Amino acid sequence: MKIGTITTGQSPRIDIILELKEAIGFEVEIVERGVFDNLTRKEIINLDYRQDDYTMVVRMRDGEQIKVAERHIIEGVKKCIADLERIEVDLIILLCTGKFPKEITSNKLFLKPNKLIENIVESMPQDGVMAVIVPLLEQIPLIEQKWKITNPNQKAIFDAVSPYTGTDDEIKKVAERIAKTDANLVILDCVGYNKRVKTVFQKVTKKPILLPSTLLGRIAGELICGGFNKY
Repeated sequence: MKIGTITTGQSPRIDIILELKEAIGFEVEIVERGVFDNLTRKEIINLDYRQDDYTMVVRMRDGEQIKVAERHIIEGVKKCIADLERIEVDLIILLCTGKFPKEITSNKLFLKPNKLIENIVESMPQDGVMAVIVPLLEQIPLIEQKWKITNPNQKAIFDAVSPYTGTDDEIKKVAERIAKTDANLVILDCVGYNKRVKTVFQKVTKKPILLPSTLLGRIAGELICGGFNKY
């Protein structure tokens, strides 16, 4: 079994893959690709950036986080998909919760965390409130707009802490703010969040926490376990 993963920054994603494999629950080969694998830090930082761009936070190979306009990522994701299809992976997982255009598709089974999260949110009670956590405060207006389009009747509150540079104390402070709200579900809206972050939110908020990386792993594991070769 060979699974391909695509990160919007650089691979390898040592911060995710171990937990992803654990969630899958089976021995699998994972082939990683990153949109900016062939660019230097300087080249990525120098990509043009406009005020109206949809901001995405990407992780570099060394763990640094860099802000990049989504439009620079889309073509790179398509190239990564084509590359993984050429080497005949069985399943492709996109390691990003961003909302990508419909043309981002594959002739392989393709897991998009954004779509999975949307479907889970649709199952919330009508009077429910979701708390959405993102890496940067400046992303909140864009994320608010995304959720208004996707789930216009869903009540939501938003906050931010980086999955890459956020300290335990910073994570705890955000969790304490969420604990004081009437949120029914906390969505850690970035694949970069790991079990360390989830554990802090669980302990502080006592609310259900949705962690995209383990969600992806469990669904991939279910596909493998459920007779994957039939697809």
